[in-house]
Parts: sequence; C-alpha cells; structure tokens
Amino acid sequence: MRVATFRSGGNLRLGVVQGEQMVDVALVADRLGMGDLAGATSGMLALIAGGDEASQAVADVAARAPADALLPLATVELAAPIPRPRKNVFCVGRNYAEHAAESLRAIGQEVKLPEFPNIFTKAVTTVTGPYSDIPFDAAVSEQIDWEVELGVIIGTGGRHIAREDAMRHVWGYTVVNDVSARDIQHRPGLQWFLGKSLDGSCPMGPWIVTADELTDPTNLRLRLLVNGVVKQDDTTAHMLFDIPALLAELSRGVTLEPGDIIATGTPAGVGFARTPPEFLRPGDVLESEIAGIGALRNRIVAVGR
Repeated sequence: MRVATFRSGGNLRLGVVQGEQMVDVALVADRLGMGDLAGATSGMLALIAGGDEASQAVADVAARAPADALLPLATVELAAPIPRPRKNVFCVGRNYAEHAAESLRAIGQEVKLPEFPNIFTKAVTTVTGPYSDIPFDAAVSEQIDWEVELGVIIGTGGRHIAREDAMRHVWGYTVVNDVSARDIQHRPGLQWFLGKSLDGSCPMGPWIVTADELTDPTNLRLRLLVNGVVKQDDTTAHMLFDIPALLAELSRGVTLEPGDIIATGTPAGVGFARTPPEFLRPGDVLESEIAGIGALRNRIVAVGR
C-alpha cells in the first residue's frame, strides 16, 4: 500500500493512494459500517502500531471503496505521512563513501570512512509536508543545504534487534530531505543537532510505501534537483551501513518503537562541499526523488521574526 496523511476540512485524515486517486479510509469504513477498525483509521501512528491486523483491515477498506468516495489525488493537500512523530527523527551522517569524503575534505579533515554509523537526530518540529515551503530566516542561517535520503519507518519495535531479523521490523519507506544549516552545524563544538533542527527542515513523504510492496530497498535510485538542475544522483546500494546494520546498531541501547523514523543518509553532491560552495536562497525549488516511492517538491521562502 501507499498510505498518506492528508488535510480535509482542517482535519488530518488517513488515506490510501490508488493510482491518481485517494481513498479516505475513515469515510469509506464508516460507509461500509466498519467503524474505526480498532483505531486504525484515526491516524498513521495508530495504523502502524496496530500491526498486520490493522494494515490488512485498511487494505480491505481501500479495496472496497466505492467510486464516489475516491478523491482526485491532484486536489488533495498532503501532509507529512507522520505529521508529528512521537520522537525525534533518527539520522545517519556520512553513510555514503563519496559523501563522507566530500564532507571531510570540505571541512579540512583527513578522509577516513567511519567504522560505525554516525547517529544524530532532528527535532520533531522539523517535520513538514512533501510540498510545504521551507522557511529561510537569514538572521538564523544563510547556509541552508540539501540532503535527499531514504526514510525507514519502524513497524514492530524492539531492542537488541539482530541484523538477520531487522527487516521484519520495517513497516515501510518514505522520502526525506535532511535540510541542514551548515553555518550552525559546523560551529565549534559539533553543533549537529542545532544545525539539523531548524523548524520545517525535514520535508517528508509524499506517502509511506509499505514494506510488502517495496520488497527490495537495497538499490533504489535517489536524486535531488535544485531549480531543475540535478545535484545528487546515486543509489541505496552504495550505503556504507545498510538498513539491517543501522537497526542493529540503533537498537543496541535504544528501544525502537512503532512509527520511529530513520533517515538513512545522503549521497554525494551536497551544496557545502561543492567548489565553490552552493547554498539555497529564497525562491529556490528543491525536488527530492526516490524511485519506487515518489518525490517531494519544496520551495525556499523567506520569513521574518
């Protein structure tokens, strides 16, 4: 399934994407006399927490949707699939060899690939919709950069997850852009959290593709364009630490829970590592694409205090 969160009448609603149409799950369930499906229709986090039973119920509802209950996808306002995560978004730094090298060279350090995943987080207030504007406040940062990434959504939680069992804990996949304020991130003291956590700096979506539909995430093509010009183009086959390795490492001491989001790292081509460096400005348009999932489109918009 392709499961989305959309706005209707000022409310957030759960939807299933079918081609160029959206199924309003709660509306159809009500018409079919199926009620709230044990909470599964009340939002994405409830659906994920409901496990296989809830997912199957939603799939059944979508399959039985009458034609007059389908909404044209082009008319629907999509939100981030998980508009307000329960936790910070887990992120992985320098998880592609070429990106690790370009980043280290750009800050004058020896190029040495990491032996372990570099984990940090983005605040929940960074999460924004797949087509939402990204705020640009020059008084806060003038070095806003891009990073297209594969997002992994946890289904079954756990701690001490074994590598060989890790993929059983994945509920689905989405597109993430880890928008970063480099002048903050690279201040003395390793200010990664602040540099990665500006409000609205994590566009996500446009939906979640469930793991039973996207069965092989190991060679997905990622691309990022700025104003129509390709800046990043690579595949997930070049991750230094694959999804099972990341889940095993994270869960060694951290309990992963249903709905947790893991941004798995970005390939080479980021702005600050270019010669000369390139940064985003108001009016620029970011397009973040992953084959088999979809694309984000976000405009950079100046904001004041």
